[in-house]
Amino acid sequence: MVPSRRRWVAALALIAATGCGGNSSSSPGPSPPPPPPSQPPAQLTGVLVGAGDIAMCGSAGAEGTARLLDASEGTVFTAGDNAYFQGTAAQFAQCYEPTWGRHRDRTRPTPGNHEYETAGANAYFSYFGENAGPSGLGYYSFEVGNWHIVSLNSNVLASDGSAQIQWLRQDLGSTRARCVAAIWHHPLFSSGQNGPVPFMRDAWRVLRELGADVVIQGHDHIYERFARQDESGRATSDGLRGFVVGTGGAELTNMGRLSANSEVRMSKVFGVLKLTLRSDSYSWQFISVPPTTFTDVGSDSCR
Repeated sequence: MVPSRRRWVAALALIAATGCGGNSSSSPGPSPPPPPPSQPPAQLTGVLVGAGDIAMCGSAGAEGTARLLDASEGTVFTAGDNAYFQGTAAQFAQCYEPTWGRHRDRTRPTPGNHEYETAGANAYFSYFGENAGPSGLGYYSFEVGNWHIVSLNSNVLASDGSAQIQWLRQDLGSTRARCVAAIWHHPLFSSGQNGPVPFMRDAWRVLRELGADVVIQGHDHIYERFARQDESGRATSDGLRGFVVGTGGAELTNMGRLSANSEVRMSKVFGVLKLTLRSDSYSWQFISVPPTTFTDVGSDSCR
């Protein structure tokens, strides 16, 4: 058996001390300890990019945001109101398909209230197929890297005890992912003209209790980022960070109020939110359609 390098060096030192006529009794000093291992950087696991309130025929906004998707890798999300105004098959074909439709294969959608102006949101489920989860439900989950993402349906019951919340508890209880994000249409917190919409409060609470990190919403045609907060609107380190991204291409609106814990707000800007997902953290970037230069960037750790 070949001796280790340390034993070989020690043997040479002993020969030098005794075999060459020396009579020193000193022994070699201990080897220096190895340097501590460097901490590896958090692993990049995926990209999630998109917006809500998207395709309105006659508006240039959807084509502008679709070009931003052209330049971005990753999974595309929608936060509802995908095809205006009634979410019909014709509106998906004529308004959505020529723009965001070129990314349909990598899109995981969420329904909005305009989809339900067509009975049962049937055209929405037909257009997106299996990428929209089980037909007729509008809530499902998927993975982006090692993140777990839930797409919820804010157009059906989401109160405690409802089928959707029971499913959410089971789904989150079975995932082993450390980092979790949720997407739905109607914002629980918003400074826009339509929000806040309180009937998603139980969903927010369940997500917080089960360790989720981020909520993305649309409905108000603005961009807004909130500090971490609980379902009652109390700022807390164990709360969820919320984004309102109703900037996908439909007609933009003004702010309606100033909500507590709102950190960044911007109206009258088309753009997409890009989340760069890592093993235990994430960073965000709002990317505007040129020539607008507004942006919002930052990062946070998963809980």
